[in-house]
Formats: sequence, structure tokens, C-alpha cells
Amino acid sequence: MLANRVSSLTPSATLAITAKARELREEGYDVIGLGAGEPDFNTPHNILEQAKKAMEQGYTKYTPSGGLLSLKKAVSAKFERDQNLHYDASEIIICTGAKHALYTLFQAVLNEGDEVLIPTPYWVSYPEQVKLAGGAPVFIKTYEENEFKITISSLQAAVTSNTKAIVLNSPSNPTGMIYTREELEMIGKFCVQHNILIISDEIYEKLVYDKYRHVSIAELSEDIKKQTIIINGVSKSHAMTGWRIGYAAGDKQIIKAMTNLASHSTSNPTSIAQYAAIEAYNGDQSVVEEMRVAFQKRLNIIYEELIKTPGITCLKPHGAFYLFPNVSKAANLAGYDTVDKWVEGLLDEAKVALVPGSGFGAPHNARLSYATSLDELGRAVERNKEFYEESDERLAMKKEL
Repeated sequence: MLANRVSSLTPSATLAITAKARELREEGYDVIGLGAGEPDFNTPHNILEQAKKAMEQGYTKYTPSGGLLSLKKAVSAKFERDQNLHYDASEIIICTGAKHALYTLFQAVLNEGDEVLIPTPYWVSYPEQVKLAGGAPVFIKTYEENEFKITISSLQAAVTSNTKAIVLNSPSNPTGMIYTREELEMIGKFCVQHNILIISDEIYEKLVYDKYRHVSIAELSEDIKKQTIIINGVSKSHAMTGWRIGYAAGDKQIIKAMTNLASHSTSNPTSIAQYAAIEAYNGDQSVVEEMRVAFQKRLNIIYEELIKTPGITCLKPHGAFYLFPNVSKAANLAGYDTVDKWVEGLLDEAKVALVPGSGFGAPHNARLSYATSLDELGRAVERNKEFYEESDERLAMKKEL
């Protein structure tokens, strides 16, 4: 009874591990969850208050399918403020989360067999959404020694006559790596030359650390901007994951097609959430910086502890709130022949939830989210140490037997 398009889908690895951790908690276990991709902070108070006002004033009805004009103006002002980019309201669509913006975009631009270039490691939903739109994901393998970034030579090797688009995610989920201006310029010029649509996922733009800064590829030239659709939202920057407000900005014909699609799928994003998002962009931004500073502090602490673990290697990320260590040797040292089994063992025995890298196209890695308190991170480190000590004891007993 199922359609072929859903039969071939791979379940979300992040949601799967989150669901299992929740089940264990419901059974009474003390589980430390380092798998979720969301800030542990509550939505800032001024945003909550604006949502309450919107409800009290009766703003609980349908809105335009592409979102409130006032929110589009707030998004446009954010682009002017942060990237010196100008987008008219006709070049912006408000969606039910950045994930829905991506889904709608793929539906709007892909025909059967169109190829979309996706660097690995990748966010788990990119290839699945491409397949749902009838497209074909083409993976470009990246390497730790190159900070998990694509190069022009790897692009040239991947492009075919069927190439329609490329997905860029900087800062990256899951690696936390950031493309420099120079790297983006080379990629942008290549895509313009080959008429490849650039899909720039910038959802983690506000979470950048140390000397690094986020650069939108659309900033670099008018030609590159015309070739780019930016995907963003308030989920990560303003701790609003549950509000489900994201958006796309770019070519008005593509945005119009996306809006037409949305009118037949979601009708419109939730009205109250849109008014909250207006306050998120027009209101006080100091809390955004406070959260960024807190994430950077956590990163510096947990990274130093993580690399002490036998068998683990890890690049220090420059953005987002994930560590993406290579744990294949650590898994073997603990007696597991795959990272997936090691992650499962860590959850079952130590009650620490990570996400296996296989879901991101990187089977030797695991994703650890430090979007949780320092106390929780410290407890996770201690449990990890105990897990290794117990693994050593088990392996020693097996050898004796």
C-alpha cells in the first residue's frame, strides 16, 4: 500500500537516537542526551511576550501562504544588517521551519533525474529530500585533513550534464566547519560558470567561534547572489526549534513557485510563531550573543576532555554546536566492530546518547551535541571513562576464557 517514494527513505538517525533515549528515560533511566540538534536554552523572554500579545490581540487566523509581510520585512532587514544583502519581499518565503523551506525548494526546482551535489558528511535530511523530489543525490566525499570541505577538483569530478544544484552548509552540521570567503568565491564562480543552483543552508550562522566569521556566499558578487537560494531560520540562533519558522531567499520565480506549493501543503506557517519571529529579528539581540558565548565555553571544555579519550581524533569545530570525532579506533578498543554498535553500547550501558556518523554519510564518526549544560557534559565525560574501563575488563575476561 506504500508509495515507492517513502519505501526507500532512510529514517532520521538523530530522531531515532532521540526517541530511544526518551524511551529509556520513560523506563526510569538517567540518560544524558548528546544527540539532539537544538539549544537547551528557552526562547528569550521578549519573544515569548510578543507571542502572548499576538494571541491576546487575536492574531490567530490564516496568514498569506508565503508568510506575513511584516516578517518578510524583518528578514530583509536582518539580511541588510548582517550581510549587506538586499531582498525584496517577493524574494522571501516564510516556511514551517528551515527543513520545510529546503523540502519545498527541492520540490520546486528538481525534475526526475536531476542531480544535486551533497558534500559528505551531510545533514541527514538532504539526500532524502532530494530523493522525494525525484532527484538524485551525488555525494562529494570530503576529508578530515581538509577540514571536511569540498575543493574545485572534487567539484569538477562530480559535475555531469544532469547536475542541477549543490547544497552548502556553513557552519556545518555535523562537522562545525566553516568555509572561508576565498573558498566560497571559488565555489561560487564555478557554480555560475556551470549554471549550478547554490543552496546555502545558513541556519547556524550566529554560532561561530574564536577568530572565525560566517560569510554568506550570496555576499560575494551579484552573479553569485542570483545563483543562490539562502535557507535560514530562527531555530538555532534564537532557541526557537519548536516554533517552526524558517525561510528561503533568492530568485523571485523560484520563491513564487515555492509559495504556490506551500499554499497546497501547509496553507501558512503558524501565525503566532510568525509574530514571535518578528520580535526575534527586530528585538534585542543580546541574548543571541549570550547563548553563543555559552556554547563556545562548553566547546572549549568538552573538546579538551574528548581528545583525551583513547582512540578518538577530532578537529575542533569553528561553529554550530557539535563535535564530530572519528571514533572507529575507540570502538575497536572497546570491543565493537562498528561505530553504530559502539554508539548503541554507550547508550545501553552508560546511558549516554550520541548519533552514529553513518546517518551523516561518515560511518567512522559520531556526532556529539554540546547544546546542554556543563554539568551534563561533565557527567557524560565521567560515564564515558567508566564505559571504557568496563570495556577493558570485559575484553580481558574474554581473552582469559
